Amino acid sequence: MSLYAMQKFLFALNRDAGVQRRYAEGGETRVELLAAYDLNDEEREAIDKGDIGKLYVLGCNGQLLMHFAPLLGIAWADYLEAMREGVRKYGPVRAGIYAMTTGTDEKVAGV
Repeated sequence: MSLYAMQKFLFALNRDAGVQRRYAEGGETRVELLAAYDLNDEEREAIDKGDIGKLYVLGCNGQLLMHFAPLLGIAWADYLEAMREGVRKYGPVRAGIYAMTTGTDEKVAGV
């Protein structure tokens, strides 16, 4: 897993209109865009699908994700719920500053 690569991609996507265009185009253009980053299959799939919950569980910073969500057409309340649902579906946050060191049944990370 490369948390750095995921966050580097999201940082570029959030700020670079060219990266946004290539991501939005989808298909082979998106595949080529993502290939430029050192992502594993799970990370690449989560970014490709716009799975906010999975990206959160993988450790992506919420500040980066909150800018990615509108690019996907996800409203603020739905963005917050997507992170909660990610923890319910995929388990505790695995890495990064939000990594959960307690059980998923405890109140942590906004769940």
